[in-house]
Amino acid sequence: METKKFYLFIDESGDHGLVNLDSSFPVFLLCGLLTSEENYADIRKKINTIKSEFWDNKQVILHSRDIRKCEKEFQILFNLELKARFYELINDVIANSKYRILASAINKEKYIKMYGKLSNDVYELALSFIIERAIFSLDEIKDVNKKLEIVIEKRGKKEDKKLDEHFQRLISRGTGFVSAERLKEVDLKITFKDKKENINGLQLADLVAYPIARYVIEPKRANPAFDILERKIYKNKGKRHGLKIFP
Repeated sequence: METKKFYLFIDESGDHGLVNLDSSFPVFLLCGLLTSEENYADIRKKINTIKSEFWDNKQVILHSRDIRKCEKEFQILFNLELKARFYELINDVIANSKYRILASAINKEKYIKMYGKLSNDVYELALSFIIERAIFSLDEIKDVNKKLEIVIEKRGKKEDKKLDEHFQRLISRGTGFVSAERLKEVDLKITFKDKKENINGLQLADLVAYPIARYVIEPKRANPAFDILERKIYKNKGKRHGLKIFP
């Protein structure tokens, strides 16, 4: 039977800490993009083409905040013609590439009321939710063996070690809804990448995460970026399973 590889690129929006709450951004959101190896090759090529057109340099790293604020390399976007062209191309990649969004948002105010500020497993909890939904999504692909690699940006030795330990516990025990056997069936592994490695999949996850977080915070506010993304969010039997809001 054919073996097919999939990637789950994960980035975050907001701070996962519970000590100092930002009332204007009271949510921590982890966003995963699930795509096959061949579809990712197409995404990577499209993003590199955009980088070459605007900077003649594939080493530019797309970062949501820098783009919104027109900072660093993105100061060129103060030119409104360039800005319109850039957004046209990026929105085309976001809208027309083949991937699924699996996101998990933690409402920190509600979370603290239920579990207290001493609980510090917000990132790990959100990751568990996303892994579960990735397995459910892959279950829909029949007649192939599947391998899944989670790709996450390095955050620091201590944070990465803690997350890797959580991941190893998941592998050995499973989650509340997915058994350890099912995780082993997809040969699940996790890879930590440095920002300098310029991983286009992580950069796309970063671009996608912010508008979803804004939607969670203010669902009735106009959000054109989220409108583009909504049909990419994983659905199961018509229900939006790819956006988990907790608690």
